[in-house]
Amino acid sequence: MEFSRVEVITGISKITALQKALGRFRISGMTVYQVLGCGVQHGTQEFEVEERKDIQLLPKEVVMIVLPAAEVPDLIEFLKKELYTGHIGDGKIFVSKITDIVRVRTGEEGMEALISGEK
Repeated sequence: MEFSRVEVITGISKITALQKALGRFRISGMTVYQVLGCGVQHGTQEFEVEERKDIQLLPKEVVMIVLPAAEVPDLIEFLKKELYTGHIGDGKIFVSKITDIVRVRTGEEGMEALISGEK
């Protein structure tokens, strides 16, 4: 089975709603970390008249999810709808191939490492 890693960069204010929404999508595990960054606007806020020439890093959240590659298109469509506001800062979604998954405690690999393991 092929796996993919989906990384979602979004604003801090969206993380709680996204976490709940992913639960409805049957996502059972995720990693979330805080980062600083900016996109093509160099950190310009939507209400600012002129675009910045200097880069300003803004607080963001990254949500990392690993799932079967076949489920990625549905997840991407779901995320696009869930995160969309039409304003600067809605976020980005990155998808990467995963070659293997290993649960350190049990040695399980692949799908077995993702699903609930023995206690």
